[in-house]
Amino acid sequence: MVENKSILITGGTGSLGKALTAHILKNYPNIKRLVIFSRDEQKQFQMAQEYPANEFPQIRFFIGDVRDKERLIRAMKGVDYVIHAAAMKHVPIAEYNPDECVKTNIHGAQNVIDACFDTEVERVVALSTDKACAPINLYGATKLASDKLFVAANNIRGNNPIRFSVVRYGNVMGSNGSVIPFFINKKKEGVLPITDVNMTRFNISLQGGVDMVMHALFNAWGGEIFIPKIPSYKILDVAMAVAPECEHKVVGIRPGEKVHEEMITPSDSFYTYDLGKYYTILPSVPKWNLQDFLNEFNGSKVEEGFAYNSGDNTEWETVEGLRVLIKEHVDSTFEV
Repeated sequence: MVENKSILITGGTGSLGKALTAHILKNYPNIKRLVIFSRDEQKQFQMAQEYPANEFPQIRFFIGDVRDKERLIRAMKGVDYVIHAAAMKHVPIAEYNPDECVKTNIHGAQNVIDACFDTEVERVVALSTDKACAPINLYGATKLASDKLFVAANNIRGNNPIRFSVVRYGNVMGSNGSVIPFFINKKKEGVLPITDVNMTRFNISLQGGVDMVMHALFNAWGGEIFIPKIPSYKILDVAMAVAPECEHKVVGIRPGEKVHEEMITPSDSFYTYDLGKYYTILPSVPKWNLQDFLNEFNGSKVEEGFAYNSGDNTEWETVEGLRVLIKEHVDSTFEV
């Protein structure tokens, strides 16, 4: 499905963008073109050293900002698939700079949608976050608005065969700004700051995030929000896995932070279906036959009132298991 196609990744120099790039080039060497669209010149320069043009003629590096619709349209010329991974994602920075977060995460999302309609893009997958579910901080609120924009874009496509879908997942193990690299760095100080001893989070590997994006790219009918079935971890277990010898200092929850993360609320249950490996939240009025969709993916409706959050999860990472995952996905020199 990707052979001889062109793909553009916004935020392509980020953790997931780089993992998607590696996955696509490895598994689809006959891809026509892979466009890395981002605003960070230095990160593009560094990434270009990893993918020299003489070895990877498919890859293109395109400086641009999702706030600039004209630049997006230029970059999307001849592109078949778009993966939208660009965002302002740091909660405290978003709280302090709310207008900048809105410009990137909401207006930027609409610019991506408009640019896709103005070109010949066939499929679009937008990245969401667990913080978009019942948001209590600005970052989560902007990502919820972004999700709504991408789902609603299917309503105005008319005869255009384009399909928009969303993937929502928890904390990516080892991604920029995540807790495990933070703890590894703090380990040498002998004290790990703990926000709340009861805190839990969902956990997914970079490859798990990549697999989910590719699943949506290939299988979405348009309008779905895909959610993975993934384990949770307790923040104290992460601390014990990284540095069992360290002291713990409780510092309190940061502004806009939850004790437990949510990905499906009871209110979402009316439109949520179990597809096996993933859940999906569907539009209240999908643009295709619901029964045909369920037959295609062997899907079934969840019970009314169903909720999916990291504190009530049935699958948990252990301290020992976390150590193995840290060595595999975060730091190959980490001693298990």
